[in-house]
Amino acid sequence: VCIHRVRSCSSIRFIKSKYVCVFDKSALKFSHQQRLFRTSAVSCGQIVQFKLSDIGEGITEVTVKEWYIKEGDSVSQFDSICEVQSDKASVTITSRYDGVIRKLHYSIDDIAFVGKPLVDIEIDASKGVASEEDVVETPPMSHEEHTHQEIKGHKTLATPAVRRLAMENNIKLSEVVGTGKDNRILKEDILNYLAKQTGAILPPSPKAEIIPPLRKTETVPAAPRDKAQKIPVPVSRPIVFSGKDKTEPVTGFQKAMVKTMSAALKIPHFGYCDEIDLTQLVQLREELKPVAELRGVKLSFMPFFIKAASLGLLQYPVLNASLDENCQNVTYKASHNIGVAMDTEQGLIVPNVKNVQVCSVFDIAVELNRLQSLGSAGQLGTSDLTGGTFTLSNIGTIGGTYAKPVILPPEVAIGALGKIQVLPRFNGKGEVFKAQIMNVSWSADHRVIDGATMARFSNLWKSYLENPASMLLDLK
Repeated sequence: VCIHRVRSCSSIRFIKSKYVCVFDKSALKFSHQQRLFRTSAVSCGQIVQFKLSDIGEGITEVTVKEWYIKEGDSVSQFDSICEVQSDKASVTITSRYDGVIRKLHYSIDDIAFVGKPLVDIEIDASKGVASEEDVVETPPMSHEEHTHQEIKGHKTLATPAVRRLAMENNIKLSEVVGTGKDNRILKEDILNYLAKQTGAILPPSPKAEIIPPLRKTETVPAAPRDKAQKIPVPVSRPIVFSGKDKTEPVTGFQKAMVKTMSAALKIPHFGYCDEIDLTQLVQLREELKPVAELRGVKLSFMPFFIKAASLGLLQYPVLNASLDENCQNVTYKASHNIGVAMDTEQGLIVPNVKNVQVCSVFDIAVELNRLQSLGSAGQLGTSDLTGGTFTLSNIGTIGGTYAKPVILPPEVAIGALGKIQVLPRFNGKGEVFKAQIMNVSWSADHRVIDGATMARFSNLWKSYLENPASMLLDLK
């Protein structure tokens, strides 16, 4: 036996051998006592520290909101490990190893830091450790999030779900042509590639199905409205009185609000208010609601407000701009990424609808439905919450007529919409009629936007909403 090292522990002596040539039990005898040593092949797994990778957007720390695994659980590649929340979005972290969870480094609501171990995973030592970066997967439906994968010397963009689908069907991503942004491979690209290989015929996308509008004789009657005045009902929450002050750290979206509003204090706000007669728009929406419902979409007033704002921004692009920190350059944004303020359990969040300038009212309604669903579940991705160029806040859904909205840097304008009220107004003949009135409150960065520009934009936006048929002339 070629013995590399002998060390004693208690009364037992362990022999670590580097090379075993011949093993003879009689050779291992000691004068005071005879001890026999037996060798056995033991396969021990390798412990790997799974580190929190760089999520992007300059994020250095996140809050652990939920663990999907516990110590002792077995995980595979792309399995969800946990959900973390930064001051910008919620992100699901997925595993890049097959193994067993041995240690969780954080508890729920703890602060985890980028580059620090998140969990310890025991993997099969014979398989080695991959050198790729940790996989970060955003919640479902977030199409803008992507990760990089190195294949044949070039980077292929694909989400973890798409890579897993390709792996399950033995498809090489390098052979698939991506149709997404920057040649990113989408799920549809994998399915189309698979269909070409197998000769299968894929069913048409339900989004492409166009249902003709109902004739007036077939119009679905609207549900009768309860004309009684709605009385606010207090939220039923258990009241706990301890008699002691409680201190909590500022985390998550609340922390983002602190940063954003502190930066907004540096902006000289200019306010402008007006009222809009939405009588014709209310009638139009009542006619289109059943059509949208047949397509599986809830149609609110917000898509009309957003599209009208985009048409106005085409005429007054300075409202869709940003000002640099030194106030030396103004960047006019080509895309109209219009944000919509949402009140959620996590606090105020402002996801945005991308490229409104090329979207129809129905397209905007579909995207709003998606954002609202993800926002209610706390699963909005980083791409949904960043990149906004202009914002509308529909405070009227809760109550109130006028507001003083605060600009979200680096944007230069924001609008707050009040509730729609039935009020008496005079027509051109001096006759009193029942009108659907909504108030709007604008805030603009007075460093780059003057009062006349803000008023002209508001008048144009108002004209589109008061005469919705006029929007047809400028729709793209």
